[in-house]
Amino acid sequence: MTAWHPKPGEVQLARELVVFATGIAPPVSGMRWFRDPDRLDIQDQLPGWPEGRQYSPRTMPEQRTRSAARFGLRGLYAVVAGALETLAGSGSITKVPRAIGHPPEDPANEVEDFPVMWAAPGTLARTLPWQLDTSRRPAGYLTWAIVTDRRVVVLGRADGGRGEPEILWECARTDIAGTERRNFSKENSDAVIRFADGSWCRLHVSLPYGLLRYLATPHELLSDDALSAGQRQAVAAFTARHALDDRPAVSRRPSGHVLIEYRAGDGPPGPVGAFTGAHQMMGPDGEDVEEQPDDY
Repeated sequence: MTAWHPKPGEVQLARELVVFATGIAPPVSGMRWFRDPDRLDIQDQLPGWPEGRQYSPRTMPEQRTRSAARFGLRGLYAVVAGALETLAGSGSITKVPRAIGHPPEDPANEVEDFPVMWAAPGTLARTLPWQLDTSRRPAGYLTWAIVTDRRVVVLGRADGGRGEPEILWECARTDIAGTERRNFSKENSDAVIRFADGSWCRLHVSLPYGLLRYLATPHELLSDDALSAGQRQAVAAFTARHALDDRPAVSRRPSGHVLIEYRAGDGPPGPVGAFTGAHQMMGPDGEDVEEQPDDY
């Protein structure tokens, strides 16, 4: 199996499983759309894309029918749980589970509609690969987003990640204008990535913190010459402790702290899509410091 590696002199910063996101609000649950700025469907205009599913937001009667179907087993569970709680008197021995989530942040694009691509003709988002769409790609196909200090790459692999890797898409790091976490999503793991030309996409990211911190905030990679003696010693100790062949990425975060980090592994991910790796945050003299919210 051939691994993907950065080009000589290029530093890999993050690597996570990604797909186009999926709606969770009742009208758009399980759905996604590809739109232009007039909110027209453009999936038939995307070059090289195979035919995909056509969705329509659910009406209120359809939402009620769907909710009633889901209520079946939950209702039975609630009746049994209620009986058990009655028998137990004041000591409740079981509770009906509740879904706890975040309210919609952008109702027009999360409840009334759910675009995962917003792109005028000729913009970068229209070039994204169709393999990011789980309703189009073959079963067992996986896609990763890789962020380096120079570019963003989408890598694909068949057979549950065991096939040969293929580069599906890439853009320069400077083509990314910014990104925003979207908490109204499955596992609070959606992100809107905005391109410099005004187009954007919404992706579901397996572990968003690593990927988003290098897209959401500017990062400054540091050479040994830019570090203090204590920081150089901390980097050397980190490299030895993790038996690394190459120097880990060292970057200055928004708080002023310095992050040492490496990510490894090119094979199939574990249950949550994580790759092996480690990180350490240090202060001016190489001492361990607490991570600040803006650092990630």
